[in-house]
Amino acid sequence: MYDINDELILAYKVIQRDVFKLIEFLYRYEKQYKKLNEEKRKEYYYELRENYNLQRFNIDYNKYSENWIPRVAQTIFLNKTCFNGLFRFNSKGGFNSPMGRYKNPKILDEPNLLNVSKLLEIATIKKADFKEVKNDIKNNSFVYFDPPYRPISKTSSFTSYSKFNFLDDEQLQLASLFYELDQQGHKLMLSNSDPKNTDPDDDFFETIYANYNIIRVDAKRSINSNANKRNSIKEIVVTNY
Repeated sequence: MYDINDELILAYKVIQRDVFKLIEFLYRYEKQYKKLNEEKRKEYYYELRENYNLQRFNIDYNKYSENWIPRVAQTIFLNKTCFNGLFRFNSKGGFNSPMGRYKNPKILDEPNLLNVSKLLEIATIKKADFKEVKNDIKNNSFVYFDPPYRPISKTSSFTSYSKFNFLDDEQLQLASLFYELDQQGHKLMLSNSDPKNTDPDDDFFETIYANYNIIRVDAKRSINSNANKRNSIKEIVVTNY
């Protein structure tokens, strides 16, 4: 499992190695947060977010430690209570999503965490650029790519959940890697947004994945300020088989 985002790598590794301690932290966060009124919740959220951003300078992201566990608990808390679950960082690496308005957010989802921990038992988790995957995979591997999605409109320009951008140049680099791994005999799958949701003439993915199978699937997008617009739209799945 590869990802360039430090916080996600921490989360995967803590869930893999210390899920029960993580659950204890999340239980306390949920208990504290849900007893607050709306005004106090707002204070709680922004104070925690500020502390979260400041504490990143004290975290060694390269060496596993007990300090990772409360850090990941804060990551999950913020993701569960921020606006529409928008996991977003600014160019300096600070988490900047505003608070969401939820009456009963599910901060602790214990069954899900336990299931994910079980699935991650045999996983190798690595902070790395997507291009590095070719250095580690074995012959006849299956590789799934889930990059930051290409925006489907000018107002949905969220393409980065870290301080690193992922724009059309990066999409093209990923397509080149897809082709290279295909030539080596690996089975490949990739998902992305479908620009034809808003522009039927946008053939960006049809062009760069012209030699592969592209299917469209329904997906409910939750990142929309208007709840009435959170309907199913199309996403694409690209395969070489």
